[in-house]
Amino acid sequence: MAGNSSEYIKHHLTNLTYGELPAGYVRHGEHGQETLTEATWTLAHSGDEAKAMGFKAIHLDSMGWSIGLGLIFCLIFRAVAKKATSGVPGGLQNFIETIVEFVDTNVRDTFHGTSSLIAPLALTIFCWIFLMNFMDLIPVDFIPTAAQAMGLHYMKVVPSTDPNITLGMSISVFLLVLFYSIKMKGVSGFAGELALNPFNPANPVLKAFFIPINLILEGVTLIAKPVSLGLRLFGNMYAGELIFILIALLPFGLQWMLSVPWAIFHILVITLQAFIFMMLTIVYLSMASEHH
Repeated sequence: MAGNSSEYIKHHLTNLTYGELPAGYVRHGEHGQETLTEATWTLAHSGDEAKAMGFKAIHLDSMGWSIGLGLIFCLIFRAVAKKATSGVPGGLQNFIETIVEFVDTNVRDTFHGTSSLIAPLALTIFCWIFLMNFMDLIPVDFIPTAAQAMGLHYMKVVPSTDPNITLGMSISVFLLVLFYSIKMKGVSGFAGELALNPFNPANPVLKAFFIPINLILEGVTLIAKPVSLGLRLFGNMYAGELIFILIALLPFGLQWMLSVPWAIFHILVITLQAFIFMMLTIVYLSMASEHH
């Protein structure tokens, strides 16, 4: 692992990246200096290599853990649904039913339209983000050390600390907002909301004057939704992970004194962040489905 505190923190905050290094790139590896004679797809051995790979690079750890946790969520809920009984339910069925009822209640109270998609979407968002956030409670050295033993230089296990994951989810919500806006109001109705709000004077000349101003204001508001939705989750989880890493640098006794209270508090944080993302998704889709 990394040799000093700075390297230790940098190591834990670097993703396992797979991408293309350009021809002529000089790699500094275990076997000395190597100059690539042609563009090469490979795993990054350092943060500088990951940066050189550019936009096409893939964070294998974030993708792997997020997909794996999504499958775990689906398999658990599918297993409970297949074994569900109307008699005396087991503990797991009770727990799953509590989550489903909690999400369903929030959807009914917040979403004022009619859609068979919103409740399953909200349930998926809440459970999936909670599971991704929950990975932050695993000791910070446990999985990265095991990954290094298997020859993997880096391993970030909390997908929600990767802005690619959080912004990917928020952009998906944004596309659904656009879809519902056009579906419920039509292209002309949606365009009218953007062009005629918040300033809509009765005078035709003034109305024409305010249209570009309205488009700028409403456009900024529209784009700010996915950006703030994704960055809020990323920022909170990244900060939480960083605190765990800093605690791991302390002497052993202080680690236990600080890590346990912080982990207990962090359970509230990871649940709250999943709930906030879910509720804002419901609110945005409800606004998209409503007419002014």
